[in-house]
Amino acid sequence: MPSERKSPKEIPVSDSRFPALSRRGFLGLAGAAGAGLALTACAGTGGGGKQDGDTNTITFWSNHPGTSKDLEAELITRFQAKYPDLKVELIDAGKNYEEVSQKFNAALSGGELPDVVVLSDVWWFNYALNGTIEPLDGHFASAGVNAADYVDSLLTDYKFNGKHYALPYARSTQVFYYNKDAWSKAGLPDRGPESWAEFDEWGPKLQSTLTGEKFAHGWGDAKAYLAWTFQGPMWTFGGGYSDEWKLKFNDPKSIAAGNFLRDMINVKKYASVRPQIAVEFGNGLIASTIASTGDLKSIKQNAAGKLEFGTAFLPHPNGAGATTGGAGLAIPSRISDKRKENALKFIEFITNPANTAYFSQGTGYMPVRKSALQDPSELDFLAKNPNSKTAIDQLALTRSQDYARVFIPGADQIIGTGLEQIGLQNRDAAAAFGDITTQLQNILDRQITPKLPK
Repeated sequence: MPSERKSPKEIPVSDSRFPALSRRGFLGLAGAAGAGLALTACAGTGGGGKQDGDTNTITFWSNHPGTSKDLEAELITRFQAKYPDLKVELIDAGKNYEEVSQKFNAALSGGELPDVVVLSDVWWFNYALNGTIEPLDGHFASAGVNAADYVDSLLTDYKFNGKHYALPYARSTQVFYYNKDAWSKAGLPDRGPESWAEFDEWGPKLQSTLTGEKFAHGWGDAKAYLAWTFQGPMWTFGGGYSDEWKLKFNDPKSIAAGNFLRDMINVKKYASVRPQIAVEFGNGLIASTIASTGDLKSIKQNAAGKLEFGTAFLPHPNGAGATTGGAGLAIPSRISDKRKENALKFIEFITNPANTAYFSQGTGYMPVRKSALQDPSELDFLAKNPNSKTAIDQLALTRSQDYARVFIPGADQIIGTGLEQIGLQNRDAAAAFGDITTQLQNILDRQITPKLPK
């Protein structure tokens, strides 16, 4: 493997991101963040008091990541077989993470709260700041949670002020999907590009073999998480979105990455911004894309009988070329302690080694437990499905996300919209990134920086 590969222990993780806050500092920062949450329909401050509810019924709000509704139903069946005194109601809480968060936010203002809610990488932090989701560590013992068996970097992603506010569930990373048939027709080696410079040579070759409205590469649009998928490429150029709370969009290396995006779409014309990259890739309309491992199931279904595809690491000439993402499971802080205990018991069960292996095999998400990788069914599955193994092998080359995307209210769409302008409107990267910087810096200056510990 490349000499720059880091061991998992060396991967930057988020437990060092947050210095210990005093109660006053925590509440002050929560209030500041709350002032900006109207921008994104994000974490409400929580109306009403404790909700007792039915302690023997667990309501599970999910968007069924990776088209996993049937898998979730099976996990619930398994749980109820082990705990016959408990019932689980699976609630369709939205078609994506944003809609789940909006529904949860509305419930915090006075509606009926769930027992368990799916929260993505860009949503949990604001709820933790506002104290509307429960720190789970104090309930680990009573719910039988073995925190040490969760993959360290995935568990630590939910750590704030010394406590964990969610457990990993549908966790993903990006991988490079490529159409092997198109690769062969263009005379390319059966692998992903080692660098974006190499892909810039491959792109025109691929495009020359395609007909109609097909493209060599497709990027998701802002709603399809362009800000997430372009984060790794920014790093490989030496740039980034931020260094902790210091924005880096105006760094010359970041601008170079942005103009690379602009040129591949508007000058060399072998790439395009697409609204449904997983569907279009599976149908052969784009020959490559960067998408979540959670898209693997739907891509397999769409590609069946049409094309052969492979997965590969994202280009990583300067170290990490991809980041993790996906969602964890959280518990509202205002439900009763008994409901919290049962909710965490449910979370522990559906993320235990056997069940996370089952969920991973059915969706493409990564197993979240260390011991799951020794499960015989998982070993057999990975041996037979190399496309699924790619993400697990690449995990040591992933990096924690930049603060600018995941901890600034509304940043995901602000960044994604700026990148869309570069791709769809042929806008100069320096101008687009300048506007992104102004917007995000204003949010930081008004709502976050004044309240951070000195």
